[in-house]
Amino acid sequence: MKEKKQWLYQWKNWLMPSAVPGVWKRKEGGHFVRARVVDPTSGRMTEIKRSLPEADEATAHKWLSDERARIRAGLVLAPRPQTRFSDFAVSLLEEKVTLKHIKSARSRERWRHTLEHLIGGTEGVQGFGEMFVDQILPAHIDRWRLGIARLIASERYSPVTPNGWLSIMRVITKAAKKKFQLPCDPMEGIENFDTSEYETYTAEEPNTLDPEQARKFLTCMLEEYPQHYAMTHLGMATGLRPSSMRPIRRGGKTPDVLWDEGVIHVRRSHTLGDEVMNTTKTGLRQRINVPADVIEVLRWHERTQLVTEEQRSSELLFPAEDGRLHSEHVLRTPFARVCALIGLPLRFTPHGMRRTFNDLARAARVESLVTRSISGHLTDRMREHYSTVTPVEQRESIGRLLRLVKLGSTTTGGAPGGAPDPESGAPRGEVPS
Repeated sequence: MKEKKQWLYQWKNWLMPSAVPGVWKRKEGGHFVRARVVDPTSGRMTEIKRSLPEADEATAHKWLSDERARIRAGLVLAPRPQTRFSDFAVSLLEEKVTLKHIKSARSRERWRHTLEHLIGGTEGVQGFGEMFVDQILPAHIDRWRLGIARLIASERYSPVTPNGWLSIMRVITKAAKKKFQLPCDPMEGIENFDTSEYETYTAEEPNTLDPEQARKFLTCMLEEYPQHYAMTHLGMATGLRPSSMRPIRRGGKTPDVLWDEGVIHVRRSHTLGDEVMNTTKTGLRQRINVPADVIEVLRWHERTQLVTEEQRSSELLFPAEDGRLHSEHVLRTPFARVCALIGLPLRFTPHGMRRTFNDLARAARVESLVTRSISGHLTDRMREHYSTVTPVEQRESIGRLLRLVKLGSTTTGGAPGGAPDPESGAPRGEVPS
């Protein structure tokens, strides 16, 4: 009878004090623990209460001691997420798009394509879609990597593509570790696939043109595809990416071409559809001072190549026939045909304009700092940060580059490049000596 009087009903349990402070016996069996401790992350008193039906007195005391130590250390006890990789990866993509960590349509497409492989698998190599994110171990990554390596060995994929998948997988597992307070990141120590034997550009296929090849290429482009000549000329002269040239505005409230000043602003980017980012691929906003030769080519384009009403009413410098943005592949077919017509013994793509610009700039002995200020190719950010390139340097450098290719200004009403007019046989424009 004496023991029954010692049972107290509190905290929704019938309890009796034990010999250990903070630990109580439960009438139903096991123990109950309670204590209060200051949480250093908030400076407030935090109460610990837990019913431990299966624990003996020693086990309950250890659990209480460990919980006190955890709170005093400022650690957060995260519950097991029980979140599948597929759900977490898709929600992470949505979060990054909402926060504008992923801005371009091309980047979103790359993520979606990658998640298809990481979640659903690739040609017999099982993905991670059904696995809980907290249960993915380095051994699972290694098993997946081995399967992909076999596909690379069979030449089903180049190593560059799966390396892109690995880079996004690292982003996902790092975010999961942070969100769910996981003890480790399973991607730590996982290496990319070897690319030492895979060459994007070779001596036989450098995707660049020498001065003579560039002159022939531009002349043929003018004759066969005059509507694309000015964009190609600008790409050769400045090394700008096609994605940066397509959204350039020639008019409107905020034009990118300042005709009288000889200035081109590069501050937008276009990848897919009608979506334009108000920033460039690298986040760099450029003000390029171009010589009169370049402005004349652009004026010729505006005057003679914008033939539809939609083009003439568009603010774009290089609008499609419907006045909207050209697709990302607009130059692919023209470049392939021109290469064939001039008998070019190599493959040359629109991206090659950027490589050609850098090679021509080096041949023209343009300072590397000036070259980067024009193309936006920043390989030495700090050097540029502490340097200033003058408009005169930019104009003179582009002028020297164009003289290598022997393409110059236009005459009033004529076409640029010095190529003969297809109908009359007369020269389209003047070529400087």
